[in-house]
Amino acid sequence: MSRGHPAVLSAGTRWMVMVVSLFVTASSFLFINGIAFLIPSFEAKRGTPLTEASLLSSMPSWGMVATLVLWGYALDHVGERLVLTLGSGLTAAAAYAAASVHSMVWVGVCLFLGGMAAASCNTAGGRLVSAWFPPHQRGLAMGIRQTAQPLGIAVGALVMPGLAERGPHTGLMFPAIVCGVAAVASAIGIVDPPRKSRKTATEEELASPYRGSTVLWRIHAVAGLLMMPQTVTVTFMLVWLMNDHGWSIAVAGAWVTLSQLLGAAGRIAVGRWSDRVGSRMRPVRIIATAATATLFLLALADHLNSQYEVPLMVAISVIAVLDNGLDATAITEFAGPFWSGRALGIQNTTQRVMAATGPPLFGALIAAAKYPTAWALCGLFPLLAIPLVPARLLPPGLETRARTTARLRSVRRLRWWRAVRSHELPDKSRRPGPPGQPHRPHRDGQAAAPPT
Repeated sequence: MSRGHPAVLSAGTRWMVMVVSLFVTASSFLFINGIAFLIPSFEAKRGTPLTEASLLSSMPSWGMVATLVLWGYALDHVGERLVLTLGSGLTAAAAYAAASVHSMVWVGVCLFLGGMAAASCNTAGGRLVSAWFPPHQRGLAMGIRQTAQPLGIAVGALVMPGLAERGPHTGLMFPAIVCGVAAVASAIGIVDPPRKSRKTATEEELASPYRGSTVLWRIHAVAGLLMMPQTVTVTFMLVWLMNDHGWSIAVAGAWVTLSQLLGAAGRIAVGRWSDRVGSRMRPVRIIATAATATLFLLALADHLNSQYEVPLMVAISVIAVLDNGLDATAITEFAGPFWSGRALGIQNTTQRVMAATGPPLFGALIAAAKYPTAWALCGLFPLLAIPLVPARLLPPGLETRARTTARLRSVRRLRWWRAVRSHELPDKSRRPGPPGQPHRPHRDGQAAAPPT
């Protein structure tokens, strides 16, 4: 594949770049989220309490928080190919180091350093795909690319628990190898998109998109709040199925894998949905509403030991991952090429703060008050996100489609309202006859004569 900067790539080459970005980002999430699947091994092999094991699983997220904005700054200046290659290589080295040490403190340090490196892929991969695809395909392409997270988690859930039965260190070797392969794939298969030089850009193009607008801050807040259900379900679904339902590690891991695969398919679907309706944020508001309702229902079902609690857990695991691609796409479209790297860095920092604080906080809550209380508290986060969604934000290039969709929605709403009113109201339409003249009954089939 060419390593230059072509003005236009063929459709096949664009999709190939997207596939490479998908694999590289999935490898980083395999490392970031895969530690949660080692919690049973830490408990069984090392006698680590759930609270401490949950804290350890959050260390990659804390590492990401430290460097996401810095990687975004580097991305705005040196491009995606170098950032993805270097970040994947350093993540592989950190994962190998974590698998090689025995002290829990040093394992945590290595996981933290690995998270610092893995932050590069989360920022660069999204901007790469967004830059190479036109607006009418961007939502679909970003939706496919955003399947990286659930796919990485699904692979981790399928492979790492079995490997970790021999010990946590064996389980850690798997992400080390995959991230090493991802570094090579980045060096060979990534093509940086063409961008205007900063020297030739106008002051308006270089101006901060945060100045005089709250749109990006609102998207960051929404994405952060919707991150909590995602990180809580990913961290505790496996151990919940094993400890509270008595499932084997193989069966529980298979259900986690299924939920993540469904989430991956869902991200593609909502990406295409956003292209069709001409909006990234209106679907996000619907997703937040669905997540709120599902978490409250899960809390109730788990409290009552209902037969619906496992299906509801799978449902929230799917719903919780649907918004990420839409948030990232909206940010790259609104921030522009000279600020999108930093904007994505701030966005991902917000999400990683939530992802890092969630496991230890909810681990302590579960230990003190059991799972139903945790699910109910988690439901408050998407509830708070609903009013913050900037639903009127229109993607550049899709304004006409968005207005057409809004017009059709208004017509359908008006027709529905008229249909409802026509059934609710009695028929008071005037019968034929002179104005002000009361209707007189017919006599023998003839109209009654008017009075004289």
